[in-house]
Amino acid sequence: MGNRATSRELIELGKRIQEKRQEARLSQEMLAEQAGISPNTISRIEGGQTAMSVEIFHKLVQILDGDANELLGSNVRAIEERIGLWELFQRARNLNQREQEIVVQTMTALLKGFEKCRQ
Repeated sequence: MGNRATSRELIELGKRIQEKRQEARLSQEMLAEQAGISPNTISRIEGGQTAMSVEIFHKLVQILDGDANELLGSNVRAIEERIGLWELFQRARNLNQREQEIVVQTMTALLKGFEKCRQ
């Protein structure tokens, strides 16, 4: 099962690299030359048939003027939501002890309510 997930992830990564390459109007040969690898390797990467080293991935990100998280398929919204939660925690840290206790009690009650709704 793990191999299938890895294969699926490689295929998706390859598709995103191919899309980015096409947006940049580069042929596989041009990208390969700039990355210092063979066109066959680019073809296998884009087809999800081979993994690549971190160094090659880094080169491709730079050449394609991309974002590593985007190419890896990271969920930007989830990251933004986590940052939003982090900012709330930071704000709560600036409250006095009693206010922090109220925030914790309120959040605990809200979370329990959501958990009950899911059951």
